[in-house]
Amino acid sequence: MLAAPYVARAAQPRVVVIGGGAGGATAAKYIAQKTRGAIEVVLIEPSKTYHTCFFSNLYLGGFRSYASLNQTYAKLASAYGVRVVHDRAVAVDRDHRLVRLASGPNLPYDRLIVSPGIDFVEGSVPGLTLKAAAARAPHAWKAGPQLQRLKAQVLAMKQGGTFVMVPPPDASRCPTGPYERVSMIAHVFRRHNPSAKIVILDPKEKFSKQALFQTGWESYYAGMIQWLPPSITGGLLKVDIEQLQFTVDLDTFKADAASIIPAQRAGRIAQMAGLTDATGWCPIVPATMQSTIDDNVYVIGDAASAAAMPKSASAANSQAKVAARAVCHALLQSEMHPARFLNTCWSLIAPNDGVKVGATYRAGAQRIEPVHSFISQNDEPDALRKQTYEEAIAWYDSITADIFG
Repeated sequence: MLAAPYVARAAQPRVVVIGGGAGGATAAKYIAQKTRGAIEVVLIEPSKTYHTCFFSNLYLGGFRSYASLNQTYAKLASAYGVRVVHDRAVAVDRDHRLVRLASGPNLPYDRLIVSPGIDFVEGSVPGLTLKAAAARAPHAWKAGPQLQRLKAQVLAMKQGGTFVMVPPPDASRCPTGPYERVSMIAHVFRRHNPSAKIVILDPKEKFSKQALFQTGWESYYAGMIQWLPPSITGGLLKVDIEQLQFTVDLDTFKADAASIIPAQRAGRIAQMAGLTDATGWCPIVPATMQSTIDDNVYVIGDAASAAAMPKSASAANSQAKVAARAVCHALLQSEMHPARFLNTCWSLIAPNDGVKVGATYRAGAQRIEPVHSFISQNDEPDALRKQTYEEAIAWYDSITADIFG
């Protein structure tokens, strides 16, 4: 239940942030830190513990513990004065600037930041419901119990069995994630189930870091991984989830374990608030991350249509800082610098073999535009790949501290 002080409109401006992930928690912290009480910041997040999706594949591969992925909101409240409300936002009245909570109260706002992450598109995988897939072929694309279930299924798979991965179509959270997941599962199989096979039934004809992954797979897991794009399979026609059978144009694949990641769109609250367009994502003003539909609302992270920027924790963290500055400028007339964004996505292919891709961006008139990009190369020495992996570990520690305090 929301306590009375949260319900009454405060004397100072109030910013409400929906969603306590990489985007929302960063925005809440930076507004509170910058304004030192001049703006009341309320963060709405139903979970008391946040399980990072980023680095969750390393848990599958045995490189991290499950506990190491867990973050809390205690420091946001104690050190920065963010009012953390563990409740669910169930509606937004944009005309009256109110957020309705599942426990009942309406929470007024002067500015609203929406960072709800992703939701899945029901029916995007033929013959499959999201509920049925969650148990038999966990997507584990929202870290938590599904991640533990998927790891248990991988470890329990029979010797010489087949694991089927169905990645999502674009656009999706963490474009490289499904292929790092394949690498981590292959690493487990190489140690515990060396005759196992992995089949990737991809709805896409290409994917991020493709040459890096495929070279790595051939080097470390030769003969184990088969990547099949729709130009080869004709596309996925039907899934029998009970039998774990995957039917394509000219063949049927029988799996012993599987992970199906459905098509994605902006989190449900963004849809309910009328902030999405025909793409299922939320259009934004590049310079501020404001919604193009409502000037009083800012959308950050995976839910936003951020053009060239991928949907990643690094991107969400960067967008949150731009939105935080824009909100402070709108409410307090503080200085507003030109928007600059950055993103880096790391992937682990095998022990001490890390690769990365990333870019810096600027706010164009209509789109967020890349300025400089970089990607690991196939001919890099082992020492550099190890250094990239160690850099990724340091990044995880740094970004979680930056997000959660």
